[in-house]
Amino acid sequence: MSTTPATFSISDLARRLQDGARQLEQQFLGKEEIIRLLFISALAGEHMVMVGPPGTAKSAIVRAFAQVIDARFFDYLLTRFTEPNEIFGPVDIQAFRQGTYRRRIEKMLPEAEVVFLDEIFKANNAILNSLLTLVNARRFTHGTSTVRVPLISLFAASNEVPTDEALSAIFDRFLLRVRCDYLDSYHFRGLLQKGIQLEVQQMADQQVGRKVATAAELLTIQRDFGSHVKMSEEFLTTFKGMVFQIRSEGIGLSDRRVVKLLKVFANSALFDGRDHVTDADLFILRHVWNTPEQEEILQEIVGPVLDRWYESHPDHGRIGATPTSLQDLLEELRVIRETLTGSQVLSDMQLFSQLRNLGDIKAALLRMQDSPTAQRMVGEVDKLLETMFASSRFA
Repeated sequence: MSTTPATFSISDLARRLQDGARQLEQQFLGKEEIIRLLFISALAGEHMVMVGPPGTAKSAIVRAFAQVIDARFFDYLLTRFTEPNEIFGPVDIQAFRQGTYRRRIEKMLPEAEVVFLDEIFKANNAILNSLLTLVNARRFTHGTSTVRVPLISLFAASNEVPTDEALSAIFDRFLLRVRCDYLDSYHFRGLLQKGIQLEVQQMADQQVGRKVATAAELLTIQRDFGSHVKMSEEFLTTFKGMVFQIRSEGIGLSDRRVVKLLKVFANSALFDGRDHVTDADLFILRHVWNTPEQEEILQEIVGPVLDRWYESHPDHGRIGATPTSLQDLLEELRVIRETLTGSQVLSDMQLFSQLRNLGDIKAALLRMQDSPTAQRMVGEVDKLLETMFASSRFA
């Protein structure tokens, strides 16, 4: 891109970043909140880890993000057998023969601006120890040389949260932790359509998205975000109350992370082109958990605050809300009703799967508060659930 840090405006950058987010949303159904977090993490210079089962687009979504940011990108799948020279660069043999130890870091992780490491918690100690300094201090030491790295953000993925104490240090470096799960059943048709389109693009080696911002622009924002976004005393008071409520529930949230979160809130506002933070930006607190069990607790704390804000600002679209087709929901409801009331005998696993799908559909319908049809169908779902629970299967 020809845009330079000296010429871009905040509003123009926000518009372009939103365009980049829309590009990704067209490819990855139901990942709106994750996509937003990718962009604001990069704006804030913070790191994010995605945790979820295989096949939930964790790798694909970061690679697509890297394609819309004009930045040097490095990605690698880590195992316990991965050697440091695979990601940090091989030893410079010529220099070694002359008595100097250093690595050839050209086009390797120390020169990258956006990094993605898959299965990061499977890396060995040699790699993890080097990563700690790199992501925290933006420095890489090899031999007697220490270089400043141009890292904007490091994104990582894992199938599970680390339980080994030896991994707690690297896990702590990821301010944001995001669950990446399978899509709800009523998104299945859209999943197939978008998935096929993405597969075709990848097989044809096509560029998935247009470049919307440069690494230099993101680094400029990181250095000067405080002059662009304001935080009211009212917001800070709300945030303080939520922090102490989170801590009272036994969820560790250090002062260091609390300060860093202010930076992420500010860049969430900046992503929208706003010059002030609102309570809507507090959705980020859903992603500060340390264990999967804490996700539900955080939702119970954050959810009511967000609900109150959106109720008083009905003209604002909810951050991270997945656009859902009412027609898709009704069609899925029809299929489930026929399955549950038909003559076919269902196994316990099939039965509970359909009941879970009904719960997903009801939650999606409840979010469509402005649709009389959706609200009427909530009653239909409740009747179907009552019928099933009154049947002999639950006697």
